[in-house]
Amino acid sequence: MSNLVQNFEEYSGWRTGVAQAIEQYRAWIADSDFADNILDQRILRLKERLVDDKLTIAFVAEFSRGKSELINAIFFAEYGQRILPSSAGRTTMCPTELLYDESMPPCIRLLPIETRSETLSTTEYKGHQHVWTVLPLDTKSGDGMLEAFKQVSLTKKVSKEVAKSYGLYDENDPDAALEVDENGLVEISQWRHAIVNFPHPLLKQGLIIVDTPGLNAIGTEPELTLNLIPNAHAVLFILAADTGVTKSDIEVWRDHIGSGAGRMVVLNKIDSMWDELRTPEEIEAQIQHQIASVSHTLSLEEKQVFPISAQKGLVAKINKDAPLLAKSRLPKLEYALSKELIPSKKNIIRAQLASDIQEITDGQYAVINARGRGVSEQLHELKSLRGKNQNVIEHMMKRVTLEKQEFDASLMKMQGTRAVFTRLSTEVYTSLGMEILKEEIKTAREDMESSKFSLGLKEAIKNFFTQIKLNLEASNRKTDEISEMMAIMYRKFSTEHGLALTAPMPFSLDKYVQEINAIESVFQRQFSTITLMTTSQKVLMQKFFDSISARVKQSFSQANRDVEAWQKVVMAPIEAQIREHKNQLKNRMQSIQRIHVATDSLEEKITSFEAMMSEVETQKKTLETLRSNIQKALSSELSAV
Repeated sequence: MSNLVQNFEEYSGWRTGVAQAIEQYRAWIADSDFADNILDQRILRLKERLVDDKLTIAFVAEFSRGKSELINAIFFAEYGQRILPSSAGRTTMCPTELLYDESMPPCIRLLPIETRSETLSTTEYKGHQHVWTVLPLDTKSGDGMLEAFKQVSLTKKVSKEVAKSYGLYDENDPDAALEVDENGLVEISQWRHAIVNFPHPLLKQGLIIVDTPGLNAIGTEPELTLNLIPNAHAVLFILAADTGVTKSDIEVWRDHIGSGAGRMVVLNKIDSMWDELRTPEEIEAQIQHQIASVSHTLSLEEKQVFPISAQKGLVAKINKDAPLLAKSRLPKLEYALSKELIPSKKNIIRAQLASDIQEITDGQYAVINARGRGVSEQLHELKSLRGKNQNVIEHMMKRVTLEKQEFDASLMKMQGTRAVFTRLSTEVYTSLGMEILKEEIKTAREDMESSKFSLGLKEAIKNFFTQIKLNLEASNRKTDEISEMMAIMYRKFSTEHGLALTAPMPFSLDKYVQEINAIESVFQRQFSTITLMTTSQKVLMQKFFDSISARVKQSFSQANRDVEAWQKVVMAPIEAQIREHKNQLKNRMQSIQRIHVATDSLEEKITSFEAMMSEVETQKKTLETLRSNIQKALSSELSAV
């Protein structure tokens, strides 16, 4: 088993362990008197984040660099044959995602290329099942799977006008004439996008493999440049050892990949250098020279360049040839991939969950501590009544009654704050709501359609980005108002009634502003240098805007969900402690009233409150144990790295 596979399986096991620890905590909450729908929803969201956690690896290369062979070697060698077609020329004609969705049978879903004439992006089409062509996938037959995968690379010939309308033919491209056959037709992919639903063990555990078409296609498929490649946790950029770095390689690396976490360069086909007339030292020197040249050209460290032979690595795995596998250097790439990709992804998830669990359990501790203080105070009051006359008891009764009246008055004032909270919460959506965004998209499209010049097209999109960022900032100011108002209310109740309230949970939409900036920068890199546009370039820009609007919709939709969740949660701590304080005042009044009527019940009440104090201590210990279990599960390490 490769280090990558082992590490990924351990990562999946880690997630399972954390989910189990969180479920134990959730079950305890449900069985206790702390049960709360909002709290339960928060804990469920933590579990869903673990279950929905995905790891995406994108493979990017020019044609005939061995990209499909590398995917076969890393992930599918145990089938004893190639699963993805791998031959000279173009074998991947459209972006292909390999994943597993248990709600669907094994299949290949293919999006017709004709959908490029519509305004919907590939992402949006994923919600339109009827548009896709679905082919069954027989996972028990290696040959059958190979034949099914070949469907992804099917092509068709269309007129130059049709190709231009899809943004797939540029007559001003010096190489455009080479794409036209003797009948004046252009060969294009039959499919726009492919999704392979395949029950591979790693895909079942949340791995997504993105197989991209050639580098020229990357610039014409917005889904790749705006979504699949930027959001991939690892990108393997594959070069050929015998050709090195070409001009198109440099452009794609600079514009769409770039150095950074999880970005690696694979120098494939080093077996072309295995010359029997050279010594091993000479071969190694040649490989090292290529590594140095690639790292210099792409401005990255040499340790990010991995010389391998995917084909020999695949053969070695199938034939269980350990010396050949070592010579292929494939295990070194797998080790580096697992060492960089999985732990970094785990650390992100761990930090997010640890922060949320800390916040949730801190709220529980605050309620338990408030309960403990209340029980202790009541116990002290009850013990102080031993041997006292009815006048003392009546005085205490009046004092508790006054305290309750003051607290009720504060609650009445709080209703006014709630009204303001509701108003501000509604106002957040006046600039963040999806209907507002749809209007902005509609306006941008109308401005683009009315413009005949490239400057007007770019200006329409620039205005779109400016407006939606202004909308996010306006919503941000409203959430800041809510936070400030809640902080005042928290301090008021803490000061006047002794509630143990820390500052309310902060919130910001800044990360969504950053997402929009990232989307805009991709667009700028693609089109900023163009001054005069051809018809096909205008079509391509419109296609990009379709994908841009889809990505922005995703960001705004998630922002809306985050705001809604925060609005529910931000009131939860003070509401929990208000409920607890009200219960304590009620219990104090009832206890004193009973004692006022029959002083012989005093000792019985003292015993009852001592039992309650013991229960509070038990709850604190249980909560500490459950939180400790989650922290241990989160902090456990992967042994494979």
